[in-house]
Amino acid sequence: MEENKISYSEEEEQKSLLPFLEEKEGKAGQFSNVEEHWEEYKLEEELAGGGKTGNKDASEGVQDKSDSSMESLEHYLGDINNIQAMKYTDRICILTLQRNLKELNDIAKQKELVVQKARDKLSTCQLQIKMLAKQLEYVDIEIEKEEEAGNVAALSRLQAMRRRLCTELEKEKDFELKTALTLKENIKEEEAQKEYEERHKKVLEDAKRNHEKAVCFLRKSMARIHEKNAKEEVKTREHMERRIQAVLSLKTSITSNRAKLQTLQVWNKAMAFEAKKQEMKMREAILAEGGNVAKEIFLHKRLLDHEKAKQASREQQKSRKIEIVSRILQEKASILKQKKSQSCTKAIKGGGKLEDSSPWRMKTWRYIEKTCKHSAGAISQSWCSSSACSSAGERTASVGEISEKIPHDVLCESGEDEKERDKTLVEPEFPGLWSQECDLRKISKEETEPKQLATRVKEKGIFEKKMEEFQTGIFQKQIVSGRECKGRTFYSKPSCIHFKDFDVGQIYKKKIVLTNASYSVNFCRLVGISDWLKDFISIHFDPPGKMSAGMSCEIVVTFKPMINETLEGEVMFMAQTGSFSVPLKCTAKRCMLALDKELIDFGSHVVGETISRTISLTNSGALGTRFKVQTSAGDSRTCRATAKSSPRRMVTQHFSDCVPEKEVSNSPVTSVVEKKEQICADHSEEMTYCVAQVEQHRTETSLSSTSAEQLGQDVLNSRSDLDTDSACNLVELSPEETPVEIMLGKVTEGEIGPFSSVKLQIIFVPAIPGDVRAEFVIMFDNADCKPLCFSAIGVSLDVPVWVPNPNVDLKICMYDQLYQDCIVVQSRAKVTLRLKFEVCKELSKHMELLPKTGYIQAQSSFSVQLKFLPRCSLPEDAGSYFNEETRVLEVPVTILIVDKAKKVNFTVHAIVTTSDLEISPARINFGYCTIYEAVQANVTLTNKSILPQEFGFVGLPEFVEIQPHDGLGILLPLESLTLDIIFKANEAKEYSFELTCKSEINRQFKLSCKAVGVHPPLELSHSLVQFAATALNGVSTATLYVMNSHVSVNHFTHAVPRIGNGEVAPVGPTSFEFRVPEDCPVTITPSVGTVLPGKKSLIQVSFRPTLSDQLIREEAVRRLCRAAATGAEIQKRKKDEEGKKLSISITKQLVRDGGSKYLTSLCNSEQPKSEELKPDSDAYMAAQAFLMRNFSGRFEKYIIPCFVASGHIDEKKGSENLSCSPYNTLYLELHCPAVAPSVVVTSDNGKNTVNFGDVAVGHRMIKRITIQNISPEKLELGFSVLNPNGPFLLVRPVGMLEPGENKTLIISFCPNENKWFFETLDIRTAKTTLTLSITGRGVMPSIVCSVEEVLNMGYVIAREKVTSTFKIQNTSTLTLRYSIQLDSLSSTRDKDQQRLPSFITSSLQRTEFVGTQNYNGLSVFSIFPTEGEILAGKSQEFIVTFSPDHESLYYSDRLKVVLFGKNIAHVIHLKGAARDHPMFVEGGIPLDVPIESLAVTSPVSSPEALKGELQEPVKSILLVLEYIEGEGSPVPAMTELKVGAIQTAQFASKKNVEFSFDSLPLLQQKGFTVEPVKGTVEPGQVKCISVSWVPPADFPADDPLPVTALLTLKGDIKESYQILFMAKVVSAYAPAK
Repeated sequence: MEENKISYSEEEEQKSLLPFLEEKEGKAGQFSNVEEHWEEYKLEEELAGGGKTGNKDASEGVQDKSDSSMESLEHYLGDINNIQAMKYTDRICILTLQRNLKELNDIAKQKELVVQKARDKLSTCQLQIKMLAKQLEYVDIEIEKEEEAGNVAALSRLQAMRRRLCTELEKEKDFELKTALTLKENIKEEEAQKEYEERHKKVLEDAKRNHEKAVCFLRKSMARIHEKNAKEEVKTREHMERRIQAVLSLKTSITSNRAKLQTLQVWNKAMAFEAKKQEMKMREAILAEGGNVAKEIFLHKRLLDHEKAKQASREQQKSRKIEIVSRILQEKASILKQKKSQSCTKAIKGGGKLEDSSPWRMKTWRYIEKTCKHSAGAISQSWCSSSACSSAGERTASVGEISEKIPHDVLCESGEDEKERDKTLVEPEFPGLWSQECDLRKISKEETEPKQLATRVKEKGIFEKKMEEFQTGIFQKQIVSGRECKGRTFYSKPSCIHFKDFDVGQIYKKKIVLTNASYSVNFCRLVGISDWLKDFISIHFDPPGKMSAGMSCEIVVTFKPMINETLEGEVMFMAQTGSFSVPLKCTAKRCMLALDKELIDFGSHVVGETISRTISLTNSGALGTRFKVQTSAGDSRTCRATAKSSPRRMVTQHFSDCVPEKEVSNSPVTSVVEKKEQICADHSEEMTYCVAQVEQHRTETSLSSTSAEQLGQDVLNSRSDLDTDSACNLVELSPEETPVEIMLGKVTEGEIGPFSSVKLQIIFVPAIPGDVRAEFVIMFDNADCKPLCFSAIGVSLDVPVWVPNPNVDLKICMYDQLYQDCIVVQSRAKVTLRLKFEVCKELSKHMELLPKTGYIQAQSSFSVQLKFLPRCSLPEDAGSYFNEETRVLEVPVTILIVDKAKKVNFTVHAIVTTSDLEISPARINFGYCTIYEAVQANVTLTNKSILPQEFGFVGLPEFVEIQPHDGLGILLPLESLTLDIIFKANEAKEYSFELTCKSEINRQFKLSCKAVGVHPPLELSHSLVQFAATALNGVSTATLYVMNSHVSVNHFTHAVPRIGNGEVAPVGPTSFEFRVPEDCPVTITPSVGTVLPGKKSLIQVSFRPTLSDQLIREEAVRRLCRAAATGAEIQKRKKDEEGKKLSISITKQLVRDGGSKYLTSLCNSEQPKSEELKPDSDAYMAAQAFLMRNFSGRFEKYIIPCFVASGHIDEKKGSENLSCSPYNTLYLELHCPAVAPSVVVTSDNGKNTVNFGDVAVGHRMIKRITIQNISPEKLELGFSVLNPNGPFLLVRPVGMLEPGENKTLIISFCPNENKWFFETLDIRTAKTTLTLSITGRGVMPSIVCSVEEVLNMGYVIAREKVTSTFKIQNTSTLTLRYSIQLDSLSSTRDKDQQRLPSFITSSLQRTEFVGTQNYNGLSVFSIFPTEGEILAGKSQEFIVTFSPDHESLYYSDRLKVVLFGKNIAHVIHLKGAARDHPMFVEGGIPLDVPIESLAVTSPVSSPEALKGELQEPVKSILLVLEYIEGEGSPVPAMTELKVGAIQTAQFASKKNVEFSFDSLPLLQQKGFTVEPVKGTVEPGQVKCISVSWVPPADFPADDPLPVTALLTLKGDIKESYQILFMAKVVSAYAPAK
């Protein structure tokens, strides 16, 4: 057995290894492909990221199956997974690769395990072989011993043992051989794998080298591309900067032009107004003199026109002069250029020409000088007079031309004239923006002289030319390493040469260091110093030659002052890169005086004391001066307020030396306003003088300062008003009565040296109670030092005791609460004082000061305890001290100094409020409450206090709960809080209890409550149902139970159902009924039922959220109105365009009169009403789909009542026969969240109902439903199972839906019964479910045909046509799709014709319905239409055409009506006969063959036919007559023949058809009677020939009677019919055979 197991395992291993090798090769190829894809991906990543990831070894991706290679490969793939910018296909490829690697790793481990097991088995086998060999040797020895001993039994036993050992040894050797072969094969496989790995490794190395080369090349290419892009970006940025600068310059020029245009407009208005004013004055003057006004004005205008023409000519001459000068300068410049470029010989020739032209130039200069001399004064005088009539456009044009051609210095003549105009008429766009005037074109009179005009222009041009030549020859741009040196190339240390506080006659020296701050070698040389410093400054500078970057040189500057003035200038140098300068400044000695403070506050002091303060005057300059301290100019006494008036500051404006001229001329108001304010009473004269001076300056200023002067006037007026108001509260005392309280000390004047300070003493001696202020001025001998002002203030008090806090604020206090505070009293007296504290009588019950009497030590403090306990009677007791509206209490408290009989008052403030909490309502009646529910009542807790109060309901019973925060919280002032009192009865009884609310000050407020507990007979297993988030049109279902646990009325053992303390409910069946509101999207099944005692009933609650019908209708109407308005607007535009083509005037009239009215009326007329919209309309469906897609979700709560009544519900009467108590009502609370669906139906306007309608039984209809994922997530769809035996089938489900993706579901319907079918298909996602309602009706198709079985087309002339019609009516409820089929056109007819002909078989066996057919191959019978649809309840008419092509009496076919291509609903046999001649005989039994021969025989010609008479062959007809014997009265046997004439146009000229019988006597003899015997038949008519037979008396009853007669027909030809009469007698009692 072991051998078999081992061999089987080896074979199994070999079989398992074979697919592994094959799979290994396939996966290795796949792995190489993956690696190639990964190499390409890495290359793309390097291109995108600049080659950052290009240094990884690509060979790490593929290694052998060993552990180390697998770890490296997994690590490599882990790095791959970290790449975020990975494509979807790459991720799929990598996941597949990882899965394959894992499988390979498992297979490799399994292979190693198999090899190890094989080795173990081999070693075990070898040991077993050795052991068996030893045992065999031992047995051989024992056999020899037993043979010698002759022990037969032991010998046979040993021999058997030897045979067994030999067998085992052979098996072990075979197993060893097999194991060795297996190991050998495994070793070969390993060697082959190693060779494959080495070869693959070499391939990877080659790929890596190629990859590195490609990456290097790509890096270089990308670097070149980046560099090119950077250059283009720099160029673009520079271009944009240039454009920005151009735009900014354009904006600046526009602003300046706008200001200039505004100035010109103002100037024009002013000049026009001035001219009008002058004209009015002139009119008044002429009228006053009695002259002719019209004449004088006309002459004046002529004079003005003449002056204007003269001015224009002067300006033209001036422009021509300027043009001549510019041309001369251009000529000079061109000559200089020619000199520079030409050779020496050419220069000499050019010089000769120049000498020739010099006399002309001299004449030109003389002409310019003469003209300028004569016209200089005239221009300035006549400008003002003539400019009044000159237009603004001419001035602008002339000035523009001049400014373009010559520099600013040439415009000296017009600048002086325009200065006055610009000065007076330039106004800012917004008043107040300009603080001072700025004259930009101030030109000195020297520059306006005409002699210097050309000289200056010439010198300027020569200087610019020389500077250009100099700079181009010397200056060079310094560029090092591609960087240009910009900015200063030399820096000096110090940066400014400053000689401070010099003395005249002394010599000062300073050393500065110049450092080369450029990028390379540079040189520096001294150019010079400012012209005005050359007499005082000398510079010693040795040029150092070329200086390297960072090197420095020294310069010594010597200053020898000659005058005591401050000098400023610069020292100029020249470097290789350009010129630079070092500023130089020489400052003379000066005084810099300042005070350490400008206000001395003595504070409050008692009358009679003396207080001293000091103020420091500091000189931080190097020049000393003499000072003098005095009171303010004109101020010999201080200002004070009386004790009666309230302390206030009296402000006046002090002008020291009034206003300087410069400040007034520049800004007359600023200097006034910015002066320091001082208090003074006797400055009225000085202020009047200063204001007058300001008024004088204001009259002298120009129009541009009008707004600023108005502002100054307002300020001065406000100052004077303030001084006037202050003066009203002052009490002026005479100089003799007013004591000086603030005075100077001993030091009032003296000398202050340089860099020193002096302390000045100010003494305050209070004499009269009140505020005191004094102003002092320090004057200096040095004229450059401005006077310094400072003030001193103090307060004089006559009471030595005061309260630091005269207003004691107790904040907000509550009634009946004690509040305390400490009042500190301070004493200024130098002796002990006795104090008495008093409170007004009205508040003596509420406020108290302890102690009431006390002693305060000298210059110390005393504390008094204030106790305030407001009673509820405070508003009545306090009287006027308490304001009931604001609840503010102000209590005056008096401190009486007993010895001096003086009082000190202070006030105690408090806001008194109540501490009440109001509970509304004060009583709550919860009513009836079942033990399965909680009843909630709301109470309002109001804080009547203006302080926040903490509250809490304490001692709550277990059946009461208060929310929020369990009845604890804080109420803000006057805040109301609504609390929810929740009562939950725990048993059926009557409850009456009180709730206690405590405030933070331990006040209690009661709330009375009542309730009745009810134990209903039924209970719900769950009173709260929380549905999951349900999508619109989806369904969520929950189940619960209605339980009847009332089985006993013993209330001692358990709680019994009752209302309060009332009667116990009876034990028995109890009924319930759920009442669901109409608009609630909830369905409860069953809603009515009965529960027996101890039983329970299952209730199913379904939640189906839908959109409101009214909301959908409103949205639909809104969308329709929007579409109508858009269409109306488009239609109106089209009409407008057509109207414009016809007539512009007509269009304007239409738009003006009725355009808007038409649009409004169209919109109103086409606006549908929401009630008129049908739910199946397109607008309704589109609105529903739009709202569903934009649905944001909603959450609704519903409480469904369940009424309970004792007894059983009658099925007929329902619950009417039961009476229920409203107190036993149970309530079911439903939480219904609705969300937007993840998947919606987009086909069929978003309907969730798939209606197949009426489908024929046995037929299949297919519908396609398109669904869309409108969620942002990828959805995996699941489907519910349809009934496998039902008619509905989900043909093609959908597995995954991407966001926004549409996919189609295919559902088929194949009914097998005639009834309605309905099923639901749930499309499930992770969050929502979409329910599709599938419905269809199986209908059995039924029709009624006007022709039942046979449609006989009658006789027709051959090769003519005849038609007949029949109708088919659809009596079913669905539309029938039909097709008409003929057996003659059947595809199986050829196969059917291979059977025996029908005439060979008997008539009973014949099934062939197709008779004679046309020779031409066309169908004999044709039907129209052949296919189509018949609507429900409608009918269809069909036309059958019979068109034979030869004569035959046996044309026939079968017509089948096939519905839906399957069911044969009706069959009609079509018959017809064709004749060559218009006559026929019908009836009897034909005796010829009904089937024609396949061969067509032509008629044989006879001599009779040649003569003109065609003899037709005789046709035989059998008439059978059966006479019934045995009846009461004999009835003859009857039959008939029909003779007809065919009506046709072909034989219209022929006669009627005649017929006649021959052999009539014989027939009569035999008992036959023929009526009529002969006759005539008109075309289109048929005549019947009646044949009757009565057997003669001698007729034998057993034998039939055959008689033959000849019937002849005459028409276009003559035909004969042989009529065979077969008569027989049949017994009435015997069946006919």
